[in-house]
Amino acid sequence: MLNSYWLDANMSTDDVWKKICLAFPILADNECSRECPEDNVLEEIKELKLNKCIEDIVICRIEQIMRQKITPDFWSRFSERKTEIGGFERFKDAVDFLYNSFSNFLPMLENLEKFRTISRINRVIYGEETLLGTFKVIVTSTLLSQLPLTHQIITEDFYKVSFKVFCNADKSDVDQDESSEDVVQCGGCSHEIEQCHCQAILLVFHETNRKLIELDLLERLAGEVITTLIHIRIENHVQESCKGSFDTSYISSLESWLSTVVMGWLTHIYNVNAVSTQSSIKKFHQKISHFLYETYTRTRIEQLFNIIIEYPDSQPAVEDLRICLQKTDLRLYLTQKLQRALETRLLHPGVNTPDVLTAYVAAIRALRQLDPTGVLLETVTLPVRHYLRWRDDTVRCVVSSLTEEGPSELADELVRGEALQLDEGAPSDEDMTNWEGWNPDPVDADPSKTSKSRRTSDIISMLVNVYGSKELFVNEYRTLLADRLLSQFTYNTEKEIRYLELLKLRFGESQLHYCEVMLKDVYDSKRINAHLHSDPNFKLDRQQFPSTAMILSAQFWPPFKEETLELPDFVKEHLQIYTKAFETLKGNRTLSWKPHLGSVNIDIELKDRKFNLTVSPIHATIIWHFQTKNQWTVEELSQLMHVPATVLRRKIAFWQSQGMLREISTDSFLLVEESSTRSKCPVPPDMVCEDEETESAMASAHDQREEELQVFWSYIVGMLTNLDLMPLERIHQMLKMFASQGPTAVECSLRELRNFLDRKVREHRLLFSGGFYRLPKS
Repeated sequence: MLNSYWLDANMSTDDVWKKICLAFPILADNECSRECPEDNVLEEIKELKLNKCIEDIVICRIEQIMRQKITPDFWSRFSERKTEIGGFERFKDAVDFLYNSFSNFLPMLENLEKFRTISRINRVIYGEETLLGTFKVIVTSTLLSQLPLTHQIITEDFYKVSFKVFCNADKSDVDQDESSEDVVQCGGCSHEIEQCHCQAILLVFHETNRKLIELDLLERLAGEVITTLIHIRIENHVQESCKGSFDTSYISSLESWLSTVVMGWLTHIYNVNAVSTQSSIKKFHQKISHFLYETYTRTRIEQLFNIIIEYPDSQPAVEDLRICLQKTDLRLYLTQKLQRALETRLLHPGVNTPDVLTAYVAAIRALRQLDPTGVLLETVTLPVRHYLRWRDDTVRCVVSSLTEEGPSELADELVRGEALQLDEGAPSDEDMTNWEGWNPDPVDADPSKTSKSRRTSDIISMLVNVYGSKELFVNEYRTLLADRLLSQFTYNTEKEIRYLELLKLRFGESQLHYCEVMLKDVYDSKRINAHLHSDPNFKLDRQQFPSTAMILSAQFWPPFKEETLELPDFVKEHLQIYTKAFETLKGNRTLSWKPHLGSVNIDIELKDRKFNLTVSPIHATIIWHFQTKNQWTVEELSQLMHVPATVLRRKIAFWQSQGMLREISTDSFLLVEESSTRSKCPVPPDMVCEDEETESAMASAHDQREEELQVFWSYIVGMLTNLDLMPLERIHQMLKMFASQGPTAVECSLRELRNFLDRKVREHRLLFSGGFYRLPKS
């Protein structure tokens, strides 16, 4: 190409090449001259009419030198290092080399720019209008095209060292002032205090970054490394600051640390004098602020189970998390993480039901502060509600917590006296009263439930909603109340009346009418006993021992356990006298005694000791029989007392522990009238006997349910008598149509009915074949 131009210019090839190399020494492989050529040289080259061709040759030569010499030499300095300080020095040397090489090209670029002006050339090369911009593109692209795999190690060393020095710059002065004798090594440069290099490192750091900015290489070479180091530093700082501490808010201190330490370091990296740089710094500040919130939120989510358990002491941590959730998109992550933590650490057989309930109540309180809409609480605690529904003792634990003495979350909640809020699907008129402050529910809200029901439901309401039935809780309270009234052996009901009135506010008076009658029975029993013993016409004062009764209205009390006990004849005579006195007082009413319930106060006199005990009727009957005969077998006592041998054997163990009975052979016991060596634990006077486990006098929930299901049996027998055989589904439909009606209706699921019918099959009262049930032929 040049040959044709040279021929046209009537100049020899050597003359033309000399003139070009004089203006652009780089083409002759010489050092780039820093002196500008005379204008007449550029004018002469212009006359050669080689304008664009010369520009292309110069740029190609620049690319060749960058590719073959400068770039390999630059990356060769990113070799292995032994220490971070060594990496710091290597990075600094590499940037200095590149910057010096860049400076050597500047005079030649100025020449070419002048040549452009003289020749009136207006070209865009590699997207840049200026030759300096084109050269920077060439430098960047050439460096990145030969990027070695290990370049990040040296780059990280440079910025790690500088960040460490910067973070410890302020601390070092404070540490020296507080304990100058203890400080030996600088926390920034790791040298001795007297030989601290921190200031020199910061100067080198600032100068190196200035050169990279001038070359437009800072973001290309170090942007990713700087961002990664900042992220790591933020993560470490968040962990160090708030690990295991929930009683302090950290958002303000973290924001302050980010603005001073991290952004101060970035200010040293970027020269903020330029407006464009200030804008970039501001945008980067927004990005790392979001990363800070996200990191802190994830950290708190990882600790959320412990935060909930420690609530309300952990209220500052919950409030921080609430603020951060509004700034991040981690709501789904929180839901999944907390549900997994609850299932792993709480919802398994190794955790007692009271502990599960305590954690559930704490979760209700904490999550309500975290999300006032109640959507998060509803979603996260769904596995807990399902788990509690399948635990047999959940309702009893809840009722016990509601009415127990001492500090209790549920007892305090009951005292507040709010009305019970059950789940309702339809919105009320009150939902639209504050329409100006209305906000839509979050996207993960259940559309079948109103926001008002989620916001207003208190803790007790949520526990009731686990089962969706107030009747279940009322029935359990009724059973618990019966146990308390029958176990206290007194007529003091003031505390129970207080709890009952509080429960009325929650469940309504109609639901607790039976409990009112039970408490009235106790009061009436006290009054009747006082009247019968004070009236000489009833002759109760002439008995060998005074007897009182707790007179219960059978239809209002829960079913009792079916247990039998044959009392001694003289005791039955006393009870008969009491019955006649009651019949005389009440006219058309009588008493049906439960001999296994109650308490007996007895005086025991042996040859070498005397004491007084309050025991159950079965314990008193056992020891009474030993006054007629010194030795009894379990089988003999079982037949005489009409008590199963297994129960009797367990009750006798009490008298063995008191040293009054001794087992001389298997299931054969002897009365110990004299004891040469007293028991290590002598019986104190006026002792009250208590079994190892306090047994309920009421029938279990399973037994009560079995009794309710027996209502269906007569209907089933009638249906099978008329229709001969029926499938399970048909029997269930018929029972729902006829048996499950009326005020005392009993609900029965298909699964429960199948289990009930299968038990009847095992008892040979039903036959099952081919999917049909029928009665056996007599």
